[in-house]
Amino acid sequence: MKNLVIKGFILAAILPISAMAQLDPATIQKIRTEGLEKSQVMDIAFNLTDKSGSRLANSEGYARAANYAKEVLTKNGASNATIEPWGEFGKGWDLEKMYFAMTAPYYKPLLAWPKTWTAGTNGLKNATILVVDAKDSITLQAYKGQLKGKIIILDQDNKYKQSFKADAERYTDEALAAMEAAAAPAVARTPDTAQQRRMREMQAQRSGPQRVMNLLKAMAIEEGAVAMLTTATRNHDGTIFAQGGGSYKGTDPANFLDLAISVEDYNTFLRLAKSGTTVKADLEVKTKFHTKDLQGYNVLAEIPGTDPLLKDEVVMIGAHLDSWQSGTGATDNASGSAVMIEAMRIIKAAGIDPKRTIRIGLWSAEEEGLLGSRGYVKKTFMDANNQPNAAHAKFSTYFNIDNGTGKIRGIYAQGNTAAAAIFKNWLAPFNDLGAKTVTLSNTGSTDHIAFDGVGLPGFQFIQDPIEYSTRTHHSNMDVYDHLMQDDLKQIATIVATFALNAAQQTSLMPRK
Repeated sequence: MKNLVIKGFILAAILPISAMAQLDPATIQKIRTEGLEKSQVMDIAFNLTDKSGSRLANSEGYARAANYAKEVLTKNGASNATIEPWGEFGKGWDLEKMYFAMTAPYYKPLLAWPKTWTAGTNGLKNATILVVDAKDSITLQAYKGQLKGKIIILDQDNKYKQSFKADAERYTDEALAAMEAAAAPAVARTPDTAQQRRMREMQAQRSGPQRVMNLLKAMAIEEGAVAMLTTATRNHDGTIFAQGGGSYKGTDPANFLDLAISVEDYNTFLRLAKSGTTVKADLEVKTKFHTKDLQGYNVLAEIPGTDPLLKDEVVMIGAHLDSWQSGTGATDNASGSAVMIEAMRIIKAAGIDPKRTIRIGLWSAEEEGLLGSRGYVKKTFMDANNQPNAAHAKFSTYFNIDNGTGKIRGIYAQGNTAAAAIFKNWLAPFNDLGAKTVTLSNTGSTDHIAFDGVGLPGFQFIQDPIEYSTRTHHSNMDVYDHLMQDDLKQIATIVATFALNAAQQTSLMPRK
């Protein structure tokens, strides 16, 4: 089997670029007409966001979105649509009720988001705010015996800073030119940034501020504290970034209730409490855990290939379907999932029969470390000894979307120089839509890395950042209204064309 893989790799690497020609202009025009003038992408996005709700892995919202995706893919002509287990993930979690208001020295309703996999309050509680100034485990001991029935807030300096820059922006020509001029990375494969992030988190758990935080939470649980409040300087102007609250493994206990609030409200609590004023708040949080089925699930479907010699070879497109809990995951990443579902619809509606099979993967648990795509890749393309199998040798390429609602401006070639030359040709029919840049640079932290990491060609498109990092990413503002219809139409149209280009070629995509 290894010889088969190596042989396929060498052949793909030495094939001339002419063997990877693109679709004819008439076919591309069919795709453009279907994608730009008859789009259904916003209706798909509506069903994944407003109708499904937030989509934390293994939550009820994720199940709603996965079932919808399976149904709409089948309705639009895809085959073998399935919700497929990829391995054990852990508990599901849903927020069922949330109420928070300051009641003394006066009444003020407040916006807060419980972090994921946290416990509730077991009914309405009225609690006093307790300021904790603990720099290390020794100073933390001064608060022992004081936490029962309290809402904890850390004494920290959160200086609000005005912003003089717009949230949304597009890449300038100069920025895109700099990307294109970048040399190929020295490392052949993209660094596993998700794994590196988890390693950093584990190291933080063992030392520094995070260790003190863990000790405080343990003490709070032991003494019967109600909750704790946390914030960051980016939590302002009505935007609250909230995500993980701790472990989700099936055998782990619920995490201590941790509420993300705005820096303005946090600072109000601090100033009042530190002035000697008694500050109280009403709090009621109800959460729900799902423990019967700990498996994680991806959504898969395909358009079967029609060429007798090539139909067992696979081209894939995909995006992660899961999200965090505070918004409805519109730009992270219902936008990516919606355009991939729409790309499959475009291909079928345009009446184009691919030679190779085109498969879509909508991944779960990306937010916890690309777990769904990694599970799929391991299960599908690796043998029992974690070596490439026959499916690995017959795999062509994977295209991913996961950088918000912004339109495609080009593609990251991941150091694959042969693929870069091909992509330049494939983008040419879309230069008028702003997509023309090919960079050899790597980009990480999303699901194409699961493919790239085992030697399969996996690529993420360059997208305009819009307001992704400044406003929507992992925040309560990640909702349908922040999606840009024309940009999503453009993305779906280009993805459909790239998938068909790869499916119709005489050879597989060149590998690094």
